[in-house]
Amino acid sequence: MKKLRGKKTFLILLCFLGALFSSAQQEPETERNTFVEFQNLESADERFNFFFNTPNRYSENSTYDWLDEVNLYLNAATKDDATDQIRKYELVRSRIYFDLGDYDKSQAIAKDLHTNIDTFDIYFKSKLLDLMDDNYGQLAMYPEQVEVRNEIRELGITDNVVFYDIYSNLGMYRRAMGDYIEKVKRTIEENDFYAQAEYYNTLGNFLRLDDSTPTALSNYKKAKSFITVFLNDVTRSKNKNELVEASLLNGLIDGNIGKCHVQLQQYEDAIPHLESAISIIKEFGNGTLPDEITENSLAISECYLQLKNYAKATDYLSDDLKTRTTDNQLRKNRLLSVYYEKTEDYKNAAFYLRKNLRIRDSIIGNESELRKQQLATVMQQDLELSRKMVAQQKLDLEKSRSEMLAQERTSNLVLISFFFTLLGFAGLVYAYLKSIKNQRLIAEQKYIIENSLVEKDSLLKEIHHRVKNNLQMVSSLLSLQTKNTRSKAAIEALEEGKSRVKAMALIHQKLYQNEDLSVIEMQSYIESLINSVQSVYRKGGHNIEITIDAEAVELDIDRAIPFGLILNELVSNSFKYAFPEDDGKGKINIQIHKTENREGYFEYSDNGIGLPEDTDERINTSMGIRLMNRLANQLQTTLNVDNKVDGVRYWFNFR
Repeated sequence: MKKLRGKKTFLILLCFLGALFSSAQQEPETERNTFVEFQNLESADERFNFFFNTPNRYSENSTYDWLDEVNLYLNAATKDDATDQIRKYELVRSRIYFDLGDYDKSQAIAKDLHTNIDTFDIYFKSKLLDLMDDNYGQLAMYPEQVEVRNEIRELGITDNVVFYDIYSNLGMYRRAMGDYIEKVKRTIEENDFYAQAEYYNTLGNFLRLDDSTPTALSNYKKAKSFITVFLNDVTRSKNKNELVEASLLNGLIDGNIGKCHVQLQQYEDAIPHLESAISIIKEFGNGTLPDEITENSLAISECYLQLKNYAKATDYLSDDLKTRTTDNQLRKNRLLSVYYEKTEDYKNAAFYLRKNLRIRDSIIGNESELRKQQLATVMQQDLELSRKMVAQQKLDLEKSRSEMLAQERTSNLVLISFFFTLLGFAGLVYAYLKSIKNQRLIAEQKYIIENSLVEKDSLLKEIHHRVKNNLQMVSSLLSLQTKNTRSKAAIEALEEGKSRVKAMALIHQKLYQNEDLSVIEMQSYIESLINSVQSVYRKGGHNIEITIDAEAVELDIDRAIPFGLILNELVSNSFKYAFPEDDGKGKINIQIHKTENREGYFEYSDNGIGLPEDTDERINTSMGIRLMNRLANQLQTTLNVDNKVDGVRYWFNFR
């Protein structure tokens, strides 16, 4: 009996241990807490490296928790007078202030550290200069940002220093896009879906800011497809850091798609994208992108105002909405003014309008002047950098030439007598001095010519800018006249005149925005022109598919203005007459391309109801048709019309 009891006790004990082992195996792993790991580290070096190598450090604890902890370590290091530790904790503290959005305090600490940059190792230098670069970008101090990047290059931290983001911040979106494509596209592998998504999202940003909204939307949709594929792969591999970064990029892309729909007045399409963007950025951004949330919230509010859902609009215009930039504050005030005007609270509407006027008077003028100065400084620094590179190449070439001459002189000394050697040397010295004098004269003349060209370009841009402003004033006067006119025919005539003035103003706008003042890039111009016409004639909701094929076509102003006015007439007629029923099947095709014999070909077609039967009789009475024929004469060609196809087709050749 005792043996039997012993066996039973032994079996019960084995079952208990097995159950305990099984439960231990099934117990879930403790989730990683980066803040606790940071606290458990012993040295300042370990904490410094851990902080800068942990991208999602604020996921468990807030930024303020990190700041309080770092301040404790900094105070302890200060008491011990440990200079190296103090500097490391100061740099960590500066980065935390940046993450909090306090860029002035962050930059003050970083600049103080920069005074001793020669004493730091290369890793510390790279983190310090990267932080100063980020701060200058947020503070719109672009000349200083260029200096920091040149310092990064000179220290050998990296050779891949780019400037496209600075060009974009200064409003040079086309140049920024060209620089970005040149520097980034060749570095992206085909199977790197995250990099592809980031690339097309950035291209979309440049195009959207340059008012090429349809093309920007196309790039954002490409970015969306790439990030979706990447997220599926990341989800399967369960890499948390990549999942957070990719999800955040997905939110940014959604927001950009929504902003494009707002610009195209497709408000119902915009709202889901903007709401999704806000939700994703709040979930994965950890408070690091407040301006994106603000921009998306203002865009949603504008959508609901246009859709007359005022209750929803005010939900996104609450006092909790942080507007840290001047543009966002102006936009919020404008939307509040529109809301109060639509709800017939004219007192508050006037209050927010006056508020915007005060902001513009006190800030915008100064910002515009500062932006011009910054642009001039950045361009001068860019030119100086190019000159330094050319000068260095010349020095290297001169050095190699001097070495060759020295070898030649050494050989001649062995073969020729001392007398002839002296004569030859004297001749070489004379030729060398004369060459130096000629080079100095050439350099001075080149400098004068370059300055003259820069001044000429600035004057031409200013002229085109003023012409554009004058044409806009004419357009505004026509708008005022329209409001004071009761005759429907007169109103239509004034609206047509205003549209034509806008088409000419757009030419001058594109000219002063372009680096090359002699030509206009037609793809971008046609997209902007169609957006302008749509804002007038799309009130009825025409769902028309517009295809533009004018890539790489550039025209001078003498040909671009007739083209713009002809296109304005054709697109306006299509919107007014070609599609009386908004059935979603309307199409407009525009083609401009150059042929091998330097001739150009233009074609415009739509699939609308076509021209009326009495078109030939109207040619002498219709101002639009007469205007197009005269504009075609200016281009030394004849406007051809084909009404036998579905819709209508216009075409002509030009030189």
